[in-house]
Amino acid sequence: MSAHRFADMLPRMDPRTLPDVLVVGAGPAGLAAAEVASAAGRSAVIADAMPSAGRKLLVAGRGGLNLTHSEPIKAFIGRYRGGGDRWPALLAGFGPAAVREWVEGLGIPTYVGTSGRIFPVGNQAATLLRRWIDRLRAGGVEFRFGHRFTGFDTAGGCVFETATGSVSLCGRAAVLALGGGSWPQTGSDGGWIGSLRAAGVVVRDLVPSNCGFDVDWPADFADRAEGCPLKNIALSFGGRSVRGELLITREGLEGGAIYQLSADLREAAPTRIAIDLKPDVSVDRLAERLHGFRGKGGLLRLARLAWNLDSVGAALLALEPPVPADENSLARHAKAVPVTVRGPRPLAEAISSAGGIAWAELDEALMLRRLPGVFAAGEMLDWDAPTGGYLLTGCLATGRRAGQGASAWVGRTA
Repeated sequence: MSAHRFADMLPRMDPRTLPDVLVVGAGPAGLAAAEVASAAGRSAVIADAMPSAGRKLLVAGRGGLNLTHSEPIKAFIGRYRGGGDRWPALLAGFGPAAVREWVEGLGIPTYVGTSGRIFPVGNQAATLLRRWIDRLRAGGVEFRFGHRFTGFDTAGGCVFETATGSVSLCGRAAVLALGGGSWPQTGSDGGWIGSLRAAGVVVRDLVPSNCGFDVDWPADFADRAEGCPLKNIALSFGGRSVRGELLITREGLEGGAIYQLSADLREAAPTRIAIDLKPDVSVDRLAERLHGFRGKGGLLRLARLAWNLDSVGAALLALEPPVPADENSLARHAKAVPVTVRGPRPLAEAISSAGGIAWAELDEALMLRRLPGVFAAGEMLDWDAPTGGYLLTGCLATGRRAGQGASAWVGRTA
């Protein structure tokens, strides 16, 4: 497909049958693109493979829908990897304050949690999505479900597989918002990569992010500890330390603490992390507690009692022999228990993915330089961010920017 074919095909089609903007993908980025296009007076059609919209948003909302974060904007911007200097402008266009205002505009109040994360009151993910879709439909946006994108036809239209066969759809502009590769059961399976690469677009391989990591646990430890949480710990790697929780699985480690370090760990694995079992207590204080504790049994048993460790925490202390044999050494060990992580869990298990369309392929409006009139947004782009509202905000911000770009393109080419 030539770089100009998408635009060149338009004069050969009856303009009365074309929507102004065809959005491919009904996740947050695609819905956001259609919203701004409709608000600009453009007609918009959203096509999606699934039977309904926003499935990944609903999955994310099961444990509490993180809308965005309340930290200062400079720190907020710093959470994004990939995209170079694009994020200040993208988030100036639609940042944390705008996300909160937008949600409240749907009639859903928000609040700031103790972690600084911003949530809808009552965790109304389904209500938010329903009201959003209702508003889009009221604005004239059309939905076509059961349309799985399979590539481009020879004339430049978007080809979809449907229950009744293959169909081609086109708009005066198109926004691709097909997602990354995590949670493929929601429709984001990365199946679009081959089509864009065939069109000459540079797409980096999708890799897991905000994910668990494999650990070769001893069999007896895995049998005993599988499914057990490690609460109020600190996890350190590469000069960074994060507080949170971990969950021990048969395969390795899951949980917010390791998710926050997943990008660095992914690039370094196999590597070692350090778990501080008592981040609020100094080494000296731990040693004092242990030295002054009286009881029967070995040092590990006394440490469990003196430090109020659960059985899993105590087992971690003995994971890699030899176990320190004196109070001071064991206290230092408890503040930095070494664990070797082999690599990330599979992409399908990850919360999000990194990789995607290289930013050099996109202009400032997020239009693909090789495909004029075609824009891209959301997890299709090569960026990464931690959980905590950054992912959703990034998808909304890029979706809106692509929708604005598509609307402007339609105005220039009308």
